[in-house]
Parts: sequence; C-alpha cells; structure tokens
Amino acid sequence: MNWDQVEGNWKQIKGKVQQKWGKLTDDDLDIVKGHRQELSGKIQERYGIEKERAEKAVDEFCKSL
Repeated sequence: MNWDQVEGNWKQIKGKVQQKWGKLTDDDLDIVKGHRQELSGKIQERYGIEKERAEKAVDEFCKSL
C-alpha cells in the first residue's frame, strides 16, 4: 500500500497505527490525519527516537499493510 492509499483510508488504518504505536493518543492520530510527516514526528516525540528511525518505521508499517 502506498502512502496516498493510507491517507485516503486513514479512519480504517488509524486503529492499526494505534496497535503498532500504543503511546500515540487518539488526539495525536486526529492531528496526524494520515499525513506521513506528522505521523513520523509524533512517533519521534512519543518514543524519543531520531527522525530517520521514525521515518523508517513508518515506511515499514506502510509496506506491511
């Protein structure tokens, strides 16, 4: 699945994102609204990891869908 599809189906995918990254709140996911950069930024913030690692995790998640 590419990121455009994730963005278009955000409401359905949001639950899977929360399962993968449990520290993200519903408010975080509402702010993200399917935007890749926002998601990696929130993961970075909540998990205290560097930008590259967060972006790689988001890419891997997208490929797994």
